[in-house]
Amino acid sequence: MTDTRRRVKVYTLNEDRQWDDRGTGHVSSGYVERLKGMSLLVRAESDGSLLLESKINPNTAYQKQQDTLIVWSEAENYDLALSFQEKAGCDEIWEKICQVQGKDPSVDITQDLVDESEEERFDDMSSPGLELPSCELSRLEEIAELVASSLPSPLRREKLALALENEGYIKKLLELFHVCEDLENIEGLHHLYEIIKGIFLLNRTALFEVMFSEECIMDVIGCLEYDPALSQPRKHREFLTKTAKFKEVIPISDPELKQKIHQTYRVQYIQDMVLPTPSVFEENMLSTLHSFIFFNKVEIVGMLQEDEKFLTDLFAQLTDEATDEEKRQELVNFLKEFCAFSQTLQPQNRDAFFKTLSNMGILPALEVILGMDDTQVRSAATDIFSYLVEYNPSMVREFVMQEAQQNDDDILLINLIIEHMICDTDPELGGAVQLMGLLRTLVDPENMLATANKTEKTEFLGFFYKHCMHVLTAPLLANTTEDKPSKDDFQTAQLLALVLELLTFCVEHHTYHIKNYIINKDILRRVLVLMASKHAFLALCALRFKRKIIGLKDEFYNRYIMKSFLFEPVVKAFLNNGSRYNLMNSAIIEMFEFIRVEDIKSLTAHVIENYWKALEDVDYVQTFKGLKLRFEQQRERQDNPKLDRNHRYRRDARTLEDEEEMWFNTDEDDMEDGEAVVSPSDKTKNDDDIMDPISKFMERKKLKESEEKEVLLKTNLSGRQSPSFKLSLSSGTKTNLTSQSSTTNLPGSPGSPGSPGSPGSPGSVPKNTSQTAAITTKGGLVGLVDYPDDDEDDDEDEDKEDTLPLSKKAKFDS
Repeated sequence: MTDTRRRVKVYTLNEDRQWDDRGTGHVSSGYVERLKGMSLLVRAESDGSLLLESKINPNTAYQKQQDTLIVWSEAENYDLALSFQEKAGCDEIWEKICQVQGKDPSVDITQDLVDESEEERFDDMSSPGLELPSCELSRLEEIAELVASSLPSPLRREKLALALENEGYIKKLLELFHVCEDLENIEGLHHLYEIIKGIFLLNRTALFEVMFSEECIMDVIGCLEYDPALSQPRKHREFLTKTAKFKEVIPISDPELKQKIHQTYRVQYIQDMVLPTPSVFEENMLSTLHSFIFFNKVEIVGMLQEDEKFLTDLFAQLTDEATDEEKRQELVNFLKEFCAFSQTLQPQNRDAFFKTLSNMGILPALEVILGMDDTQVRSAATDIFSYLVEYNPSMVREFVMQEAQQNDDDILLINLIIEHMICDTDPELGGAVQLMGLLRTLVDPENMLATANKTEKTEFLGFFYKHCMHVLTAPLLANTTEDKPSKDDFQTAQLLALVLELLTFCVEHHTYHIKNYIINKDILRRVLVLMASKHAFLALCALRFKRKIIGLKDEFYNRYIMKSFLFEPVVKAFLNNGSRYNLMNSAIIEMFEFIRVEDIKSLTAHVIENYWKALEDVDYVQTFKGLKLRFEQQRERQDNPKLDRNHRYRRDARTLEDEEEMWFNTDEDDMEDGEAVVSPSDKTKNDDDIMDPISKFMERKKLKESEEKEVLLKTNLSGRQSPSFKLSLSSGTKTNLTSQSSTTNLPGSPGSPGSPGSPGSPGSVPKNTSQTAAITTKGGLVGLVDYPDDDEDDDEDEDKEDTLPLSKKAKFDS
């Protein structure tokens, strides 16, 4: 269908009282059998699908607004609108609607919005029309009372509106306003305020078009200055004429566009500042005013978008080095407001709007602006950039990847954004928080596209980690060169917390890109330096970063953590926290509990072998005892393959008595290196059931020991290549399982973590305890963890280590 007269957009009003565009099509009217009546039909111009099928109900109130709009309500809280491309098409459909309802097409509303009593309806129908008093100064009070009495009744409102339209009454009232002001007739001015406010509540487009015309709007605002509830009149006109200046940064040649901009600003001012808050009125009483502003904004954006000369001049001046700073600031503020206006557009129109800006070169222009020293200009440019990222992050990503081929890393748009985030001077880092959100949107794989030829995720993340990640991590690396943060003021801590938040997001979503970066740059060790910060929120951010890594259960990460002894800062922070029951305490315990529950064998062994002596007295939770139990079960299965097979194939569970009998009847000679045989079903037992027979068995073992084993707990917590809690072993030493204390140590009591003289405190030497450290060998070198260079060899070595009992590994060192 090519008839542009019937071309329409279909709108619905959403819960936020914003109009949603449902599509563009062509409207027709006809009898629909299913609906049993004449109906409005709109078919999409793209595929002919049915956008709207609405029966013209005889009792529905249809309104015609601004010559090209028809608005009505289908049901409660469901408003519809047809926006016509041409006035002629609107008039044709309006005649059809009026014909079905038996109304005169000259009216702008076909029905009353609220039902009235039969008595009211009879009285109103019997009267020929509403006769307005003559517009004289002496009768202003009478006119005000007439307007106030008409508002409760929809029929009377309709008649009042028609009378005001037909007699040109509004202009006569505004002439009286000038007389009252000249005579300083305050009483008359108060009456005029009530009259004009009542006319607003009539909610009629035809009246608004008169009131908002160039010749009337300032007088209407003047009437609304004299609120009887105020002791002194407001000065709205003074603000609009003297304070609020219209800055034409680029000359607008179209007088209609210029007039529309003035009108929209003033009407928006009336709605926001002059009229009382909407809650004072009946529901939807000013819906027509809201619609008037909305469609005006749509029209303004459309007219500016079509003016190619205007946009070309705008971007040319923005990027011209000869443009002075004041002028550039005005240009940027205009562009920001232009983008803000676009938020009222529907998706299809917004797509066209941003595509136009992209074609005009908005991203290169922003790059130039962000490189300037003026903070106000940069702030406005950041707001514009946020509109672009929220609208289409892929467009921004494509631009920054293309410019990387021509420019140095320092002047890339995305690096400028990161630098502004890092250098934010606001003590609360408001701008940095906004920029961090934009960066997260840009690096979020969830909104990246994948096509047959390329994957945006692979390309962009490869670019980001090569050209941008070093800029993001620069403040982190600069502040963590020592054992403690070199700067620990509040603003620096806030900034590092933002950086960590983004890095944590990357760990969760970027898989191998961030993994390679963390391991190659030793990022986790630097992050854990922040555990020593005096700011608890920053220390918790560092801990959360490590917890996210451990949560992936990735053995590459695990080997990196073990090789660099990266549990050391966490254990140190745990001990320094002492008996305080706070978020730090809970978060650290939760991390170890996760390792225990998920049975991450490599980390379990590493923690017990290196840090058990510092943690063994923590008994207000069973986490660390549970970890020790996991470790012992794992070691027993490695040293006794037969038990492991029995565990796999025997399904009947032994009773506790049978298990205890097995413990006591086990010959010492059957133990290898003094390790106890663990029952296959022990893994399913709770800690109390297991530890009791272990304790008894250990008491028997202690009686047979010829000499005490010495265990040295090192107190030096510095250095990467040696664990803080490394155990020294004499040759031929047998391992004893330490019996747990029979009394529960509460936080803060003697023997709790961090208490002076407790076994878990640095500097104390527990007795009668020893622990065999797992040792792997390669090329004659002895180390805690083998780290082959070649990935395939690494996998083979891991398989061999899994089959080699730990006790036999220990013998290589003897």
